[in-house]
Order: sequence, then structure tokens, then C-alpha cells
Amino acid sequence: MVIKHRQKSLVIKLMSFLHARMILPEKEVNNYLNLVKGFEGEQKSDTWLEELSKDYLIVHDLLLEYNHSKFQIDTLLIAYEKIYLLDVKNYEGDYCAEGDKWNKLTPKKEIKNPLHQLDRCETLLRALLTNLGYRYPIESYLIFINPEFHLYQTTINPSIIFPTQLNRFLKKLNERPSKSNKRQFNLAEQLISLHTIESPYPYLPAYDYDQLEKGPLCSKCFSIFTEMKGLKLVCGHCGCQEEVESAVVRSVDEFMLLFPDRKITTKGIHEWCHIVKSEKTIRRVLKKNYKRIGSSISSNYVSRKD
Repeated sequence: MVIKHRQKSLVIKLMSFLHARMILPEKEVNNYLNLVKGFEGEQKSDTWLEELSKDYLIVHDLLLEYNHSKFQIDTLLIAYEKIYLLDVKNYEGDYCAEGDKWNKLTPKKEIKNPLHQLDRCETLLRALLTNLGYRYPIESYLIFINPEFHLYQTTINPSIIFPTQLNRFLKKLNERPSKSNKRQFNLAEQLISLHTIESPYPYLPAYDYDQLEKGPLCSKCFSIFTEMKGLKLVCGHCGCQEEVESAVVRSVDEFMLLFPDRKITTKGIHEWCHIVKSEKTIRRVLKKNYKRIGSSISSNYVSRKD
């Protein structure tokens, strides 16, 4: 039973907007692609766990803090007798582990030992649980989800689950007694209540309004719409068509994320959407989908949730 689902991080969302609207340095592009690949691996893991017994409580994607130290958890499986901590990696290619050192073989480069990260996460989680009054044993596993991954190593580590072992590992979990009760539900809810959302902006490259290309982004391929036919926008890259209203709403939400300190005005969104020539159309969409602040020509809009 999934208690908390996984969502795409704000960093990935904002980086996707910037990648579509400006030329990013190669380092930033690689960082963005690695984030996307990691998220895709986590999604594959979530799909794999759909075959897990419903008696397990599944909590995805937690950012927790204990004693001023933050730690990220990909997935927690909460059972009656213990907790399973899963750290998912979407590595691809050949790697080598020699002692504490891990290297990717092609192109050759040293990487951080993921087992160290797993150990740190387990230590902090155990301390947090003790502080909350829980003393469950924890089993931690490094899950390699990509079938194109291979690790050369000299020792056997039972904490590592390779792609060829995934089905057997899941079967093993399903064979174990795992009936949950109210105490396990309370623990899951407590951990979710402690989940924090970190500001994405310190992790983004520098950007400003003037350097970004304007226009609504295609929801299919993330290219900027190039043509408007009647009440629809047409993507010149993939041919996708979308109603003007839904494209403008997505563009406004994107604008709010990219420029949280800027006010949402008819004139500003008209400029941001660019290809939508009618300011009247922009005003109509804003009035319908957002809350208006003020009644003069200088009025602005905010989300209805605010």
C-alpha cells in the first residue's frame, strides 16, 4: 500500500524549463540529464514494487533531517517486524568496486561509493526513529534498476541487489510475514509530516528574464510553440496541437516557478506567451483560472490556492 507517492522534483521541473529556453553550459546540461535519469530509475523501481504485497506500507521520496543533518530516502517499506530502506540507482554501463573505491570504466572516472551514502542514511534514520520512540530493525539495500548495469567486484555484499536479482528479491519480501497495524501507519504518517521541501533555486544556474526565449512550451516535446491556428497552438517540432487556454495556464504556472517575485499581470503574461497575439485572450484566461488582486489597470493575479 503506497502511503506517499513520488513526484518530480522542483529542480528537475525548473531545469527542464531553462533547458528549453536558454543555452545552458555543458556541465549544467549533464547535471540536468543525470537528475532526469535518476528520477526515471526511481519511477521504474516504483513500478517494480507494484507487485509487492499490499501488507507493506510504501513511502516514496522523503527528505528528512536529524541533528541538523539532512538525508534523502528513495523508498521505505514498513512491515510489522522491520523497516526496509531502499536506495535506487539507475547506473548504466560497467563499474568496478575495489575496496571502498568505485570507478566507472568507460569513460573511466571515480564515483562516490553509494554504499557510504546508504550507511549514512541508515544511521540517521535509526537515530530519528529512536528519537520518535520506535525501535524497528532496519535492512538497507542498494537497488540497481537498470538492466544495462554491471559491477565488477571482489567481495559479495548482500546489501546490493543487481538487476538480475530484482524478481527474486521481491519474491523473498512477499514470502515474509508483513501484516501492518495502526502503529506502522502512525509511523508512516509521522515520517511524512517530517518531510521537507528544499528550495530548488540554489541548485539552478544563473538566469534572468531577458535571456529566456519566450512562448508556451509544447507539453509533448518541450519545444516552443511556433504557430497559432484559431484557438490552438501548433508545435513545429512534433506537430502536437493544444488549446490556447491550457497552454497559457501551463505557461503562467511555469512563470510563477521561474520568477516567484514577479507579479502576474495581463501585459506580462502576454509578453511571456509571445505567440498569443491577443491580450484580450490572455486576460480572459487569467480571469478564469486565477484570483484577481485589485480592479484597476495595474491589477495582478495569483493562484486560487493563495
